[in-house]
Amino acid sequence: MRSSPGTHVWLAVIALTSLVIALAPEGVDHYLLHRNSSNLYELARHPMRALIGSAFWIENPESLFFYALLFELLHAPVERWLGTLKWLVVVATAHVAATLISQKVVLQAIQDHDVPRSMAHVVDIGVSYGLAASAGILTYRLPRPWRWFYLVGVVVFFVVPLVSSHTYTDLGHAISLLIGLAFWPLSRGKPLEEAGSGGAH
Repeated sequence: MRSSPGTHVWLAVIALTSLVIALAPEGVDHYLLHRNSSNLYELARHPMRALIGSAFWIENPESLFFYALLFELLHAPVERWLGTLKWLVVVATAHVAATLISQKVVLQAIQDHDVPRSMAHVVDIGVSYGLAASAGILTYRLPRPWRWFYLVGVVVFFVVPLVSSHTYTDLGHAISLLIGLAFWPLSRGKPLEEAGSGGAH
């Protein structure tokens, strides 16, 4: 844990908010998720709270173990490899940019009458945009030729849903993946041996 403190502090906060959702009375959980959502309504009223708060909640507390596994597989190795600050720059950039771009698409769709106005109020929370960004930059951590197999796999994983479903969340995932890949310069000068030098977690 000492080698990837940001990952585990983030995960601990998500565990706490998930516990709050699990124990909240009926109706309160719905209120909390909407209040911390980064949908159009909340972005217009409280942009900073919406962008920051949405990164610390998951809609289904039962998914906590699954997200914890993804944090260990994606965020933790990237943070140990790049360092906490660079890792945070990658995931924060992806989370903010993917949220704003995808919600801009929703706004345009509402204005064009392609989707109902209620889309401005849908729950939009979670940590998946940051995970997609870490999945992207993790490509450069892997040695060739495995790097290319991994890259094909993550591109297929995130792009196929976008092509087949056309949801704004799938668009956000694809954008986040591209942002992670675009941060290639941060990986320069980081030899592969450094990735395991942070100590056990």
